Amino acid sequence: MQIDGKGAVIVGGASGMARASAELLRERGASIAILDLPTSAGEEVATGLGGSFHPVDVTDEEAVETALSDAVQALGGLHIAVNTAGGGIGKRTLGRDGPHPLADFRRVIELNLIATFNLNRLQAHHMSKNEPDDDERGVIIDTASIAAFEGQIGQVAYSASKAGIAGMTLTMARDLGSFGIRVVTIAPSLFSTGITSGLTSEFAEVLTKDAAFPKRMGRPEEYGRLAVAIVENPMLNGSTIRLDAGQRFAPK
Repeated sequence: MQIDGKGAVIVGGASGMARASAELLRERGASIAILDLPTSAGEEVATGLGGSFHPVDVTDEEAVETALSDAVQALGGLHIAVNTAGGGIGKRTLGRDGPHPLADFRRVIELNLIATFNLNRLQAHHMSKNEPDDDERGVIIDTASIAAFEGQIGQVAYSASKAGIAGMTLTMARDLGSFGIRVVTIAPSLFSTGITSGLTSEFAEVLTKDAAFPKRMGRPEEYGRLAVAIVENPMLNGSTIRLDAGQRFAPK
């Protein structure tokens, strides 16, 4: 899909990998709408990109539907969606205090997996209304993690939620193929965003020692460059692409 002149919704776009994606898409001529928490820097980021900001908690089903509709109206149509909002906790299946609290597990699944699917189904609905561009109506990019494939000790809830995102990618691409909508998931390793951006270089080296090359954390713009490549290449569909420098997580 040609990026110039298209409307892009970036969920989690106030910072990190999503912000880098928004900036690169804007450089290529896309109009940008940022969805992020009300407490985020979303307004500032959106203004800097000449776009619009729509504050929302992605776990609030009705609020997401309203915010997304407002974003699409501001854009004049939705062609590209990049979804990175999420989070995790560190708790074992069985710890010193007993079994993993079920409420905590549900909360992570709700934040990462269910919120992503809710965004996807609504984004696809808006995209289906587009006139085709070389047979394409839209591109949805979701975010998993290499923890979906080799989660570390204490990541059981996070791994399950991210594995769910990876698992639904091909099925969703098949569901949406007749509409000309592609779905691709990016599975990053450790990236210098959020809490990890404050790590010392020594600690970062320890965390990335198992990478093949380069032995460092990923940079947000490297995620953004892959997102742009996915949008521009129509043969990328239904896959989860590892963005990990050849790293495989050790048990801990």
